[in-house]
Amino acid sequence: MQEVLLNNVKINQGFFKDRQKTNLVSLKNVHKRFLETGRFEALKQTWKQGDKNKPHIFFDSDVAKWIESAAYVLIDQKDEELEQLCDSYIDEIQAHQEKDGYFNSYFSHIAPDKKWKLRMEHELYCAGHLIEAAVAYYQATGKDKFLNVMKKNADHIEKVFKIEKNAAFVTCGHEEIELALYKLYKVTKELRYLSLAKFFIDERGQRQEEVYPSVDPHYDQSFLPVRKQHTAEGHSVRALYLYSGMADIGKETNDKELIDACKKIYENITTKRMYITGGVGSSHYGEAFTYDYDLPNLSAYTETCAAIALIMFCDRMNEIEANAKYADTIERALYNNVLSGVSLDGKSFFYENPLEADVEKYDFNQTYKVKQHMPIIRRQEVFDCSCCPPNLTRTIASIGSLIYKYDKQDIFINQYISSSADIEGNLIEMKSDMPWKGKINIKVSPKIPIKIFLRIPYWATEYIVTVNQKEFKGNIQNGYMKISVSEESIIIIDFDMPIRIVFAHNKVKANSGRAAVTRGPIVYAAEGIDNPNIDLKDVKLDFSGKSEIFENQFTKYNIIMPVLYREQIELYSYQVPEYQKTSLKLIPYFMWANRERSDMQVWFLY
Repeated sequence: MQEVLLNNVKINQGFFKDRQKTNLVSLKNVHKRFLETGRFEALKQTWKQGDKNKPHIFFDSDVAKWIESAAYVLIDQKDEELEQLCDSYIDEIQAHQEKDGYFNSYFSHIAPDKKWKLRMEHELYCAGHLIEAAVAYYQATGKDKFLNVMKKNADHIEKVFKIEKNAAFVTCGHEEIELALYKLYKVTKELRYLSLAKFFIDERGQRQEEVYPSVDPHYDQSFLPVRKQHTAEGHSVRALYLYSGMADIGKETNDKELIDACKKIYENITTKRMYITGGVGSSHYGEAFTYDYDLPNLSAYTETCAAIALIMFCDRMNEIEANAKYADTIERALYNNVLSGVSLDGKSFFYENPLEADVEKYDFNQTYKVKQHMPIIRRQEVFDCSCCPPNLTRTIASIGSLIYKYDKQDIFINQYISSSADIEGNLIEMKSDMPWKGKINIKVSPKIPIKIFLRIPYWATEYIVTVNQKEFKGNIQNGYMKISVSEESIIIIDFDMPIRIVFAHNKVKANSGRAAVTRGPIVYAAEGIDNPNIDLKDVKLDFSGKSEIFENQFTKYNIIMPVLYREQIELYSYQVPEYQKTSLKLIPYFMWANRERSDMQVWFLY
């Protein structure tokens, strides 16, 4: 299957149109914080000892993702001020690019004698994000200045790493260059960029290379050649950027061994190492995947960037294989872990997204000089390592790229997001009530006879599909229902959205004897602020009671869940606890921590 370029998709009124409006607030706020912390100023390469905001090795990547975000906004709407701002930063990049094509604002200015000598210091990673930004900006505006700058940079990388082989390392300690070079190849059609991307994929794990002293080669996925890697290992963002690059190269070169490795890794992640929210990377140590079924809640790392990277990987896997499970995983991660990463007003962010919060424990922990690591429980406007905010802005701004795929006369609808699309002259207009209600109206105006493939989500047990007001019952294959369309047609889908209880695998020790509450794609959580007289850890779901939907200041679709609760006065007692019937208020997980600080929990006793 092929992607539908963002230029051919427009998001219409609905849930994600609202999120994109909020994303403009995020874009401006991230820009403001990046100005304050010297990220844009670093491009000028004028910093001197004694100045504040010393440039950092990954500043260029933050700038690049911000420009990429702005580019996606410019595809959707004309904004001369935003475009001029981007042009000014691109001018700085061009002005400070070295004659041989090298560009890195940190190494050129702060450590010129260290260029291409420190494998773990993000040089190729920054180059990759700049390449992605250049491709996006070219597609948005048609301006090729930035693209030409980064082509020259890519040519320099090819010379140093592949032709002359005079760098001190072969592969980067933080993957990103691989998928970026593939994007550069797709837009320029120059095969040497595809070849260079494949070179970096092929060389990883072929030899011992520098890693941080405290970790082993699993950390950066260099422990084995990539085709022999069948489980998700190490730093989760690094890993999923690598797997995305592997999927790109596997598809483009029809490398069955590479594709098979990607499929096995996907299965390992989604059946043994992924949270119910679509979060991945359970450990603070190494920001890493650990071992099968190790999914703690209170200490869950689940970096926002990792969930975004999982979406990137699954989107590519969906192009390799028309299987709805990849789009299901995208939906799970998108509506839960990813959206949790940004506040509802768009101004502050989570780096980590735990599935449980304990205010007392967190505050007590902060009194120690040496602290146990615990995720923060209030979003921040900026981080020292600020990779997540611009990653969120670029993801939400480019959400249209996740909705459709096509293969000749076959069009696949993967995400039910209100939108319009022109796919090879075939027009689609979709109105969706997702994620709150399961009603979707799709108008198809085909240029030629086509087949529409509707994803039937993993959570959907009951649904009705009508085509031109007649009920349609089609076979489901790989999670898709196929509908042949030869003339203008109206397809209506109505997914039932009951409140459902989810149980974890018995090997997930953190969830032993516990269950979670979901509705459609949304995972729900309880906050102490809504349940002031209840200890969330001691609540038992009452399956004999009836749940209800209630409205608060954020959404109409919150849940009142019948539960059993006990109160014990003594510290220890020989008396068997007596549980009383009461109720528990739950909100969508991604909306937690938007009021005062509060305990939070996703998994409950049953």
